[in-house]
Amino acid sequence: MMIRYASYFMAALLPLLLFRWFAPASIGEIDFWLLWLLAMLLVSLPVVYAEIALAYRSVDAPLAGMQKLTREADASPLWRSFGWLAAVVAIVIAALVISGASSGMLSALTELGTAANLPSFAVAAALMVIALLLSLLGVAPLPIGLGLMILGLVMGVANGLPQVHFAMTDVSLAEWARAVALALVSVGAGTGLYWFGQHLVTRQDLTALEAGNLHAHGSRVSKSESAYRATKLVLPIWILQLLVGVVALFISGLTLPPIGQLLYWVGVVFVASYLLHYSAQQLAHKFGLLISLLITLALGVLLVVIIPTAWLVGLLVIISSIAVFLLSVFAGWRMKISHLRKSLNFSNEALYNLWRVAIRLVVPLALILALIGWMMQWLS
Repeated sequence: MMIRYASYFMAALLPLLLFRWFAPASIGEIDFWLLWLLAMLLVSLPVVYAEIALAYRSVDAPLAGMQKLTREADASPLWRSFGWLAAVVAIVIAALVISGASSGMLSALTELGTAANLPSFAVAAALMVIALLLSLLGVAPLPIGLGLMILGLVMGVANGLPQVHFAMTDVSLAEWARAVALALVSVGAGTGLYWFGQHLVTRQDLTALEAGNLHAHGSRVSKSESAYRATKLVLPIWILQLLVGVVALFISGLTLPPIGQLLYWVGVVFVASYLLHYSAQQLAHKFGLLISLLITLALGVLLVVIIPTAWLVGLLVIISSIAVFLLSVFAGWRMKISHLRKSLNFSNEALYNLWRVAIRLVVPLALILALIGWMMQWLS
């Protein structure tokens, strides 16, 4: 039962995890809010539709599914790199939030007067190992992590909400870059998480049918296929991301008490375990589960020990943008129109045409402009 709600848990958790890294220094910048809403509509929404459509078409996880889809579309194996990049993006997100958790926990323990004399990177490496062990539980850590994070945030809200002074500022390409990165990364667009979640649900349903009487369930399966619409899956996820994102923006400057910080960051470790679970499952398609777990652990520990947190943010922006670009171009230009139309099953042709224009033109152009904005910001 928990598998069916994994995508919704991640939709609620990713904004809470990642807004603090991408929100502006002043959360009262009205123009940033408007740019973020625009990016959510024009960039994130079409990409989530693409993920769900490809999940439905491939009936497999992202890495294995891209192999099927590229053969079906007679496309270059280069497009399969999306599956690899998606797995790496999930590990980078886990490394980023665990790096933040190590610093947050040490800060909280210092305030409580019980801080251990350990460097932050050593704590981060230990937390990465713990998260990998928790990843063996699959989806189960997600509700626990969400509960702990909410409990920690509630303790912070009890001390008072931060004062927000709204004002319009100058719109720049760098601001658009932050808005696009926030819209993509915080909703998990391009990570393949929703593709993976849909795959888990499909696999669970197929297992249930195989265990029962296929003939008795035949009419039910055909009926469910005819009633399938991608919008029924995508819109609840996207709306939940939007609502939680607004809440996360308001509380991004929230100050948590020490106990609240510990609860929040322990919850973050639980959530990071699902990201590692997802990555290990993708890599297991090529290397087997044991080797994929070792690769995931080695890469995760390497990231939190060697790369500074600020650099992890930049690495996440670059890799996730490339992954989303590959996904949008493949879905928009390489997939057969008839296959995507059936996989999306929009209620009318106009909606499909709008989505196709967005995924073929709007999303790649928005990503290119965002990367230019990031480069300008880094160079300055």
